[in-house]
Formats: sequence, C-alpha cells, structure tokens
Amino acid sequence: TDMGVNRAGFAIVDDEAVREASIQEIIRRYFRYRCEYALGSADRKTVERAELLLKEVGEEPEARAVVVPAREAADKARRNEKGRDRIFCGAAIQLSDGRMITGCNSPLMHAASSMLLNALKTLAELPDEMDLLGANVIESIRRLKQDLLNGKSASLDLEEALIALSVSAPVNPAAELAMEKLPELCRCEVHLSHIPSPGDEVGLRRLGVNVTSDADFASHNLFLT
Repeated sequence: TDMGVNRAGFAIVDDEAVREASIQEIIRRYFRYRCEYALGSADRKTVERAELLLKEVGEEPEARAVVVPAREAADKARRNEKGRDRIFCGAAIQLSDGRMITGCNSPLMHAASSMLLNALKTLAELPDEMDLLGANVIESIRRLKQDLLNGKSASLDLEEALIALSVSAPVNPAAELAMEKLPELCRCEVHLSHIPSPGDEVGLRRLGVNVTSDADFASHNLFLT
C-alpha cells in the first residue's frame, strides 16, 4: 500500500548497507540483461536502461568485487595458454570470509568447475596440488562423453564436476572432506568471464550462489545444448 511504501524508510537502520546492497543489485541486473541481450531474450533498450541506472548511481560494473578477479583469471589462462580450443575463461568466487578464489578453463574442466574445486580445497584446508577427482573417474567421464556419445569435448562442466566429486568421495577422504564444505558456498558471490553453459548454470543454481557473467560466449559453437 502507499502507506507501507511511505513508512518503509523508517525500517532502515543502516543506510550505508542498504545503499551498497542496492548498488550491487543494479550491477547484477546490468550483467543479467547484457547476457539476455546476447542470447536474444532481451532487447537493446533494456540494456540501455540498466546502463543509465548504473551511471546515475555513479558506479562501474567492476564495483562488484568478483568481476575483476574473474577477468584476471581468464587473462592469466591466456598468458599461460591453459584454455581450451583457444578460448580462455575465468571464474571467481568470494567466500563468506572475504577470500577470493579463482579458476580457469582447461581441456579437463570448465572455469566454474576449477573455481569450485579450488574453493573447496581452501575451505577444507587441503593442499592446492592435491587432486580431488580420481583419474579413473575423469577418464570414465571422458570416455562416455567422447568415445560413446561422440562429444567434441571431455571438459567437465560444473554439474559434472559435482557428480565426479561425489563418486570420488567414497574412495578419497580428501574428496569427502571437500564435499562436506559445499553448503558453505551458499549465497557466496560468483562471476564468470563468459556466459555459463547449461551444465554450469545448473550447478551454480544448486550451489545457491549469486552469479553474474560477462556477455561473452565460452565456445565457438553458439548452439547451446
């Protein structure tokens, strides 16, 4: 009601926190509309309105803390030639304690999958060089995707990485310990330097994170399946 709207301001006890939350929501919507425009589900005017609103509050998209680290991860992958098929992607997640964890794509996994495993290792206090996914599990998935289903890539998306982690857990104590840390990722902030694949999108949604992405495709094939 009008009365409720008029009285809403009196419920604000921390104006600075509310302003910051509002700015972050504007930035999230800015990225969302840019991606929807790239995918053909939003028009240019919607993007322009988001850009205008962002300009009115005097902020840049990079004010979202995870944006720059994700892009830097992609740039690092490019410099080290660690991408896949000459495409270099980065992902970043900000943990609840403020620590920033990144990941990049490779022939073995998507950037979001790399980011996830790195974040779980950090939370579980496991060495960075420790493998959470068994080589036999990765090879089995590769054989299924490429040899049996004639897929072009064996790279694990986030949903597949979560399944691989659960399969590895019964025989790998480190994987089991890491898997127990998954609930701690809920409501964390995530940014990808590219539009997530369907498998990445499903995995991110199940993790319960707040995700944004740049409006760039992570594949030369624009038919998303």
